[in-house]
Amino acid sequence: MTRFDILTLFPDIIDSYIKESIIKRAIENNLIEVHVHNFRAFSGNKHSTVDDYAYSGGKGMLIRIDPIVHCLRSIPNYEKATKILTSASGKLYKQDCAKNLIKNNDHFIIICGHYEGIDNRILDYVDYEYSIGDYVLTGGELPSLILLDSISRLIPGVLSEGSIDIESYENNLLEYPQYTRPQEFEGKIVPEVLISGHHQKVEKWKREESIKKTYLNRPDLLEKSNLNKEDLEYLEKIKNE
Repeated sequence: MTRFDILTLFPDIIDSYIKESIIKRAIENNLIEVHVHNFRAFSGNKHSTVDDYAYSGGKGMLIRIDPIVHCLRSIPNYEKATKILTSASGKLYKQDCAKNLIKNNDHFIIICGHYEGIDNRILDYVDYEYSIGDYVLTGGELPSLILLDSISRLIPGVLSEGSIDIESYENNLLEYPQYTRPQEFEGKIVPEVLISGHHQKVEKWKREESIKKTYLNRPDLLEKSNLNKEDLEYLEKIKNE
């Protein structure tokens, strides 16, 4: 079983998410376990404050390092766990990061930051510092849930077999468009090829639509995609359209 420990000042945010959907089922099926820790309990003062003013001044408050480290050390086998800090200044988190993290790791500790950040010495206690995008959030709870979700779904049994293989970002291509009933809605019709029953044509359509969507939305991914001769010919075609 893979274990996740999340350190936060707002445990209710985490608790509400893990009680729903795929994460809930993964917990019930004993595939993962999630432990939520309010590091305010380790403040060491009667007012339970965990922040203070930054040395040299500046706006806002910084989270002190001591409550977080004391909370870390309260977690069983924390030394061997993969420890992650969510931070706007961290390395950009991508699908490949999730795939690399799950290799040979079955215990993750994720630290949520708040206010103006955390005392920089926290970097001496973590293995990775990740940002989920080029924007700033009010807290690290959403990023921590993104890490929890993206890593959990790679664990065998959490999702149905084979479903990961066709998702966006696999092979550096975005997923092709998908449709379901009704076949026609307000004049908008499902592409005829998808109801043709011709497997080879359907697969060709999926591949081409995947390339087209990647070109239009994330052309940077195509540089790392393994495109064959036919793919490249189609790519040139849509570039000239």
